[in-house]
Amino acid sequence: QVQLVESGGGLAQPGGSLTLSCAASGFTFSSYAMSWARQAPGKGLEWVSSIYSDGSVTYYADSVKGRFTISRDNAKNTVYLQMNNLKPEDTALYYCAKERSDEPRLDYEYWGQGTQVTVSS
Repeated sequence: QVQLVESGGGLAQPGGSLTLSCAASGFTFSSYAMSWARQAPGKGLEWVSSIYSDGSVTYYADSVKGRFTISRDNAKNTVYLQMNNLKPEDTALYYCAKERSDEPRLDYEYWGQGTQVTVSS
């Protein structure tokens, strides 16, 4: 069965960095686009970033553009989210999601359980 397991969350200071990982299994990882989304306390789900199946094209929400970098290692079945210059408003539960096709269409088929990121001094 499909499994998406996020890791790497934690507590960071404003201006700090964290790298999230999402280990995938149960499907041909290299054939599908992947995305990251987040949900802050009391708020709805917010799309953060997406990457094509081959890693050739990436997309970012305006709120994270220039600070976050999505990447993937198809040999390791893992997608990453490098987060730099973190802000308190980045505090949220971060999820990775499998798309239904090789290109991102915000059409998610599976979700991970999430990893908490807290940005605070």
